[in-house]
Amino acid sequence: MTATVTQTHAPNKTAPSLPGRRFDHYFFSSTAWLMLACVVLGFGPTYYFAGMIHAPLPSRIIHVHGALFSCWILLLLVQNSLTLAGRVDIHRKVGRAGFLLACLMVLVGWMAATDRLARGTAPPGLDPYFFYIVPMTDMVIFAILIFFAYRTRRDPPTHKRIVYIATVGLLIAAIARFPYCWLFHNAGHAATASYVFLLILVAYDLWSTHKVQPATLWASSFLILVQQSRLPIGKTAAWHAFAAWLQAIAR
Repeated sequence: MTATVTQTHAPNKTAPSLPGRRFDHYFFSSTAWLMLACVVLGFGPTYYFAGMIHAPLPSRIIHVHGALFSCWILLLLVQNSLTLAGRVDIHRKVGRAGFLLACLMVLVGWMAATDRLARGTAPPGLDPYFFYIVPMTDMVIFAILIFFAYRTRRDPPTHKRIVYIATVGLLIAAIARFPYCWLFHNAGHAATASYVFLLILVAYDLWSTHKVQPATLWASSFLILVQQSRLPIGKTAAWHAFAAWLQAIAR
């Protein structure tokens, strides 16, 4: 007599449903508007509300720098709106112009920083030679991240995260103009405050995929490393000698 063995199988546990990329468009569009709000709050009194081209800025190159920076923030809004509307085809065409804009921003950003160095000005209480390292490294960070963003343009999750973090690196100038004592004209504190955007991205990654995306991790780490290491470097005699040499040439 053959015994029949009945096997009972435990029901398969289904993996928890993750939001995944379904909300990427909404997340990046919303944070782009938040970045715009930061820029307007920081530069509104001295630039936007002062008439932009009629604002009493110290030189023409600063006007050009301000205009290009504003165009980048607006481009970020447009690009995210296009993907939200499903017009990826237009998004890709505009993206080529966006890459050229980014390259121009880096060039003009360096020129604007050197123009300020030549005039010997800096935020109150700061040495112009020391402060010169802040905008210069801002442009280095932006240039490197945009290069990788362009290389990964066919990998949307990676591409949009690198562009996001590259833009976070530009927000220090605006945040350092917020009307709060802890932030006003303090590049170190402004950099720390800008990391809120990085934390928001990390939180979104964890919520949507239950892990921090590689692009978020390496790009954020690169941004923080450069920003935190430049301040002690800017206080060295070697950097001061380099800035003084450039100042003499610029004048």
